Amino acid sequence: MMRTDQLDMLPMLSRGKHRNPRRGACFMELASFLAGERWSDRPRCTHPLLAHLARLVNDCTSDAARPALATMIPSVIGLVSDDPRWNHEIAHLAARRALPVVAEETQRALAVGLLSLDRLLAPGDGRDPDTLRGTTAAALETVPLATRWARDFVARGVVGPVRFHPGPVILDFAIPGIAAACVPDSDERLRDLLDSAIRLCESLRGRSDAAPLLPEQWVDVCRPATVG
Repeated sequence: MMRTDQLDMLPMLSRGKHRNPRRGACFMELASFLAGERWSDRPRCTHPLLAHLARLVNDCTSDAARPALATMIPSVIGLVSDDPRWNHEIAHLAARRALPVVAEETQRALAVGLLSLDRLLAPGDGRDPDTLRGTTAAALETVPLATRWARDFVARGVVGPVRFHPGPVILDFAIPGIAAACVPDSDERLRDLLDSAIRLCESLRGRSDAAPLLPEQWVDVCRPATVG
């Protein structure tokens, strides 16, 4: 257990990666320290995609608002799993939160990602891949033009076979997109996203599968027509 004097000596949160505490610390570097691991921004104590989200939120939050993130650091310690659903759910959450506020070009990329994630989540939800989660549908409805573009893009078969999980790329679009959005509360949105992702992982921890959605929570969708 850490002593009070040790807590007082911890560096303030700052952007980027740091060689040691004397040079500063990011969110995940302090998590590695609190967990008793080697100093690193990629500690084993936290799920890799959740840690990626935390690093991005740390770096994209303003200097004035970043200290408020510190209270969440202990919460990410021990949130680990090899269940692939964690990747799907974390990325799905980030895409949904970012879609309404990011720039149009980013909306298109996130809409494609959200459609892909929804299909990945379908088996665990116990639903047909040609139906959307209610949360997916609600997010896409906020950006109708980007959604239409994304459906056309997918229908053209441009995506091809998936060789890696899209989660990191989706976060790379979503988090900086929120930070750059023309909204007065971007810092609050980023902090709330990280807090929600932590609570999401806490709810998934120890469960092999999330509870299936009920049929009334699904939204029927038609396959997009092939564009000639």
